[in-house]
Amino acid sequence: MTVIAFLGAGSVVFTRELLADILSFAELRDVTLALHDIDAERLETAEAIARQTADQLGCRPVITTSLDRRRALEGADFVINSIQVGMHAATVRDFEIPAKYGLRQTIGDTLGVGGIFRALRTFPVLGSIARDIEELCPDAWLLNYTNPMAMNIGYLAAVAPKVKAVGLCHSVFWTVHDLAELLGVPLDEIDYSGAGVNHQAWLLRFEHRGESLYPRLDELLEREPELRRRVRMDMYRRLGYFPTETSEHSSEYLPWYLHHDEEIARLRIPVGDYLQISADNVAEYHSVRNALKNGENLDLTREATEYAPQVIHSMVTGTMRRIHGNVANHGLISNLPEGYAVEVPCVVDRLGVRPERVGDLPAQCAALNRSFVSVGQLTVQAALTGDKRMVRQAAMVDPNTAATLTVDQIWELCDELTAAHGDLLPEALR
Repeated sequence: MTVIAFLGAGSVVFTRELLADILSFAELRDVTLALHDIDAERLETAEAIARQTADQLGCRPVITTSLDRRRALEGADFVINSIQVGMHAATVRDFEIPAKYGLRQTIGDTLGVGGIFRALRTFPVLGSIARDIEELCPDAWLLNYTNPMAMNIGYLAAVAPKVKAVGLCHSVFWTVHDLAELLGVPLDEIDYSGAGVNHQAWLLRFEHRGESLYPRLDELLEREPELRRRVRMDMYRRLGYFPTETSEHSSEYLPWYLHHDEEIARLRIPVGDYLQISADNVAEYHSVRNALKNGENLDLTREATEYAPQVIHSMVTGTMRRIHGNVANHGLISNLPEGYAVEVPCVVDRLGVRPERVGDLPAQCAALNRSFVSVGQLTVQAALTGDKRMVRQAAMVDPNTAATLTVDQIWELCDELTAAHGDLLPEALR
């Protein structure tokens, strides 16, 4: 029987969606679901979601729960990681403290000081998870959803290269989905391929029946100038390849936009957007918990299946799929640094996740990716070496931070964030 361990199962909305997708596959209706969270109430809620989902779908998986991560990992075939170290309170600190210095962020979970400190909070736990997997379920696949994706996969590649880890993110799929709607082309008739780094990959091929859809997108943007008032439309028009993450995300990975009031207005950038998203997630958790207490059915309707259930189904059944995954760069993208995480097309079947070699990215895309990667590499090195200066250096080379603050302000900001996050950070970096 297939055993799937959920780490951070208390992320109940995400857990609900994954469970609905997993149990919707006929071949996975009798899996063992080993749920783990460090919060007893959230774990209790996750268990209730799992049992309610199984009842609504008419299946009978084995469901176990444990506050002890090691118990959840024993004998696992797949480990889904969706932990958030520090939860909403840490997210608030990541936004409010930089804002005092005049540093604007939108999402703060991938790059910039928000991404750096989220990574530094996550690395110690991620390292412990990897060590447990090596001991308790060495053949398991670690399917990571936790951000910052590229930094986390880069860190795992450095500290636990034997762990079979792949980072899963739906940004490439949903980018193509939304462009298909915009252009009025059936999604299932589009062929596409993207590559780069997570949250800053590029649609290298975007075709309908063998013809590029980019000319049609160009014509649409000429006819409807209001569509150009979004960051990634602006990036596409200037760079020639469409970025695979939302405008909100993309705006804070670059030096061009958030430092300028005029650009924020022109491109309608929602500064601080993730604070409300994070608060809404907390509210939705309480809403779901109350609904379960009242005996209400869960909303299990899904427009598309998440990657982790597809990956598990492909490995269990041998059904071949092609997804976009985040893996260590071992010759996959030749003009990005070796060993750090990249996002590339991957084939998945009973043999596992097999990334495809892309070769060189277009020069302008690789140039932006390299500045993105530099922040992550320095952050990973800071954790590996315990060198506090590297944390500050990572912030200094971050495009948005460097465009906004002086070096003295950057160091002072990092000092304040370090003090605020306290023992959530690696001991050597406090």
